[in-house]
Amino acid sequence: MNIVFMGTPDFAEESLKALYNAKHNILAVVTNPDKPKGRGMKMIPSEVKKFAEEKNIKIYQPLKIRNNIEFINEIKNLNPDIICVVAYGKILPKEILDIPKYGCVNVHASLLPKYRGAAPIQWAILNGDKKTGITTMFMDEGMDTGDMLLRQEVVIGEEETTGELWDRLKVIGGELLVKTLKEIEQGIIKRQKQEGNFSIAPMISKEMAKIEWVKSTALEIKNLVRGLNPIMGAYSYLNGKKIKFWKVDIATDEEIITENMDFLRNGTVLVSDARDGLFIKTKNGILKVIEIQGENAKRMPIQDFLRGNPIKEFEIFE
Repeated sequence: MNIVFMGTPDFAEESLKALYNAKHNILAVVTNPDKPKGRGMKMIPSEVKKFAEEKNIKIYQPLKIRNNIEFINEIKNLNPDIICVVAYGKILPKEILDIPKYGCVNVHASLLPKYRGAAPIQWAILNGDKKTGITTMFMDEGMDTGDMLLRQEVVIGEEETTGELWDRLKVIGGELLVKTLKEIEQGIIKRQKQEGNFSIAPMISKEMAKIEWVKSTALEIKNLVRGLNPIMGAYSYLNGKKIKFWKVDIATDEEIITENMDFLRNGTVLVSDARDGLFIKTKNGILKVIEIQGENAKRMPIQDFLRGNPIKEFEIFE
């Protein structure tokens, strides 16, 4: 097929790579403009742009696509059979949706209609879901509201982070997109309306990252840590210093005695030493810290951290 591909991060690059390896004709890629990054604020291209440059594929980077007549005419002139959209970050206007013969197909990282929106992988982890998956769909003018095509379900590991699930799903997304296009071309694809309750997965905000010890259970904090790894890390303050939590678990009865602790505030350090580790009281359950990061320091196993940064028992995380 003659394809225009629209996407930006490495999640999208994996689908672009799958289409390229499947010998589809990639007419052009559309990706977000380069962004400044790092101390020197150097302009960094998206992963999709890097791949396109490597393969000498035409690249478009419009600041906006809605009411952008020049860009829309460029896509019309390419005359694509289909437009494939993966984590592009913008809702396509009707003028673009109507261009290709076969329409526009999107790869979405959830089992629709659950988790429409920008951050479905993150919210699946944050909410402690046991399963998620990939859905391909025909696009309409709504946000992830089009007819579903193919779906593939995956089980989420109990310790799996957003980063780990992201890396698994991006490969599945590429494979499912290639299969979807094959069935569209053969005329055997089946479309299904999205029915029943749906949920929205909005962008993750920095405000979400602060651990709420007073009202959160050990399981909720564990899911928060998993869900924000490696995006930004969940954090708390101890003695005025910011501490990030990168990996935690729920302590078992064999690891720590949990009796007669109701009088202690949530966030209180129950055990802290370089041999046994760090255990913190929560609303329900005891949090076992596995990997942590001090202020202006590197991530490290909790035992290594405590050797150089002792924390006293009964100190309280705020």
